[in-house]
Amino acid sequence: MRRFYAIGFLVLVCFDTIAQVCFKLTANQAMPPEASLAWLLRVASEPWVYCAIGCYIGAFVTWMTLLEHAPIGPAFAASHIEVVSVLALSVWLFGERMATPQWIGSAMIVAGIVCLAASEGESDGDARHA
Repeated sequence: MRRFYAIGFLVLVCFDTIAQVCFKLTANQAMPPEASLAWLLRVASEPWVYCAIGCYIGAFVTWMTLLEHAPIGPAFAASHIEVVSVLALSVWLFGERMATPQWIGSAMIVAGIVCLAASEGESDGDARHA
């Protein structure tokens, strides 16, 4: 079952991360942002927006599948690791910078997920020994 969780969350993070990057690519191509029909048409003409929508659908299906089996606490926390993956990919693809607050925030997100996963593992062990 751990293998199922690991693969499932990896797929979820990939879908979420790719969707966010595709939205950024769409926004970059549809500049300047404005409240107009012309801007909406520019957005709709970008293939990246359709990739993002497809990835969101994939993420939704993956998330629903994981929720059928995974404990909700660690699952909810792990589903937010894409904040870190999007940040890392943005540095590489878009030349964005990671300052100290981003490093600290990323470390806290990862530490929180690790703590929740470890505590869930301990409670599973306690239940088996009871």
